[in-house]
Amino acid sequence: MRAIRGQRTEDRRQRLCSGFAAIIQRPVRSADKNLFSARGFSLFELVVVICIVAVLMSIFLSRALYYQEQAEKTAMEGVAGAIQTALIIQYGRILTRGKATDVTWLAKDNPMNWLQQKLDNYAGEIYDPTPLTVEPGSWVFDLNSRDLIYVPRVVNNFKPGKDGKQWIRYHVVVQYEPPRLPSLQNAPPELTGLLFEPTEPYAWF
Repeated sequence: MRAIRGQRTEDRRQRLCSGFAAIIQRPVRSADKNLFSARGFSLFELVVVICIVAVLMSIFLSRALYYQEQAEKTAMEGVAGAIQTALIIQYGRILTRGKATDVTWLAKDNPMNWLQQKLDNYAGEIYDPTPLTVEPGSWVFDLNSRDLIYVPRVVNNFKPGKDGKQWIRYHVVVQYEPPRLPSLQNAPPELTGLLFEPTEPYAWF
């Protein structure tokens, strides 16, 4: 009786082994292939994902440069505004001392001397500089023309003036107006103020 049971157990083991062998040797059907492909990315899907990521990165970088250029323009205009305020203070001191002849000297002075502290991106005084000799994003004073110059760092939306160079030149303009009183119609023009403004019109955005 025990021999019969042992024989049956051995037969069951052989049938199980043969069944597993048949499953392993069976070719993969299309349904099985779909099951395997669903578990991960195909090559085409991977390429599509990479293209989408590249497009998004290019858009992000372009917008980042745009806002960086906007911030640079705002910072430059802030410096110009601070120099204009300092110029008004210097002009008031001249009027207080009664030395109107000092206005001519003030118009030729380096505007960086009027600030309490020079800027970190101020490159100093250079005789007849060019955009290539000044680090982008810096101010420099031209000893030849007596202009204060700013060289932009990002110029994707910048259009220079008539000279065609990638910079912005500032100078002091002395304003004179004829007297308004009828009794002074034959008098020479009167000094009315000083302005710190670009020497040539430019476009930035």
